[in-house]
Amino acid sequence: MDDRERSTALREAASRQIQRARAETLRLISSLARQWDELVASTDLSNADDEHDPEGATIAFERARLSGSLARARTDLEALDRAVIRLEAGDYWFCERCGQPIAPARLDARPAARTCITCAT
Repeated sequence: MDDRERSTALREAASRQIQRARAETLRLISSLARQWDELVASTDLSNADDEHDPEGATIAFERARLSGSLARARTDLEALDRAVIRLEAGDYWFCERCGQPIAPARLDARPAARTCITCAT
């Protein structure tokens, strides 16, 4: 395999990894949005005083938890979309801060990583 073929294979593997992560993130967003809708619907039909219920989490807490999780998942999706752009531009494998290569293991674990381990810490 020559350098060009190796480069193409690496780019295709990275693209598949990013697309898998995007698909997982989209499924998570869908699930969280569904949970949000169910929570809102259930509270619209209830007049329970959840703030004084000693048995569990409050509705306000659940709304905050779901809202935060949904926001985080949407941010992750945006980062993965930027990773696609970086891959197409040829910048995907290099740290945005120092310009050094990002370790393949880091990109495998975090396909949207923009920095090397050193710069991330």
